[in-house]
Amino acid sequence: MPGLLGKKIGMTSVFSADGKNVPCTVIEAGPCVVTQLKTVEKDGYEAVQVGFQEKKEKHTTQPEQGHFKKAGVAPQRHLAEFKAFEQKFNLGDVIHVNDLFEENSFVDVIGTSKGKGFQGVVKRHGFGGVGESTHGQHNRLRAPGSVGASSYPSKVFKGMRMAGRMGGDRVTVQNLVVLKVIPENNLLLLKGSVPGCKGSIVLIEK
Repeated sequence: MPGLLGKKIGMTSVFSADGKNVPCTVIEAGPCVVTQLKTVEKDGYEAVQVGFQEKKEKHTTQPEQGHFKKAGVAPQRHLAEFKAFEQKFNLGDVIHVNDLFEENSFVDVIGTSKGKGFQGVVKRHGFGGVGESTHGQHNRLRAPGSVGASSYPSKVFKGMRMAGRMGGDRVTVQNLVVLKVIPENNLLLLKGSVPGCKGSIVLIEK
């Protein structure tokens, strides 16, 4: 799907036409520059590679510098590929937020969720805990309970829901409504929340 790279600015709220206060996420979407055009003949598929946020050459490896010089653009910090663009692009073209998105349309947003560290089964998987807090139990309310039989198969099955690292995963939120497009500031206001912390990079797909 066609889309853009963007940066999550934070959350706010706006009033709708009927006077309701709607929570929304502010995203700086683009401008993105076209850094490579993938073709079926050369790469086996069609796609447009876009870059977001310029960076200095001293922070760019030599292979990356050659890649960007071939496209005739400044080094970019983040790269992503998108397919099925309606319009044709050339190397070095700049894609703005109002070129793809319009108000009251729907988008999918892909981001990396906030890392929450090592968590127990109640927070990580929504377990209810073992038994009640009374009847002589000591410190067992948030325990996971049994994880397998003792005699057979004498092992814990792969994929058992247990305590562990939580967050930091690639998360996709589908069908978010575009409340407002502010092209002069490259801003996109989306209804609801978007995965990731403030300043994190997200992919917005049409």
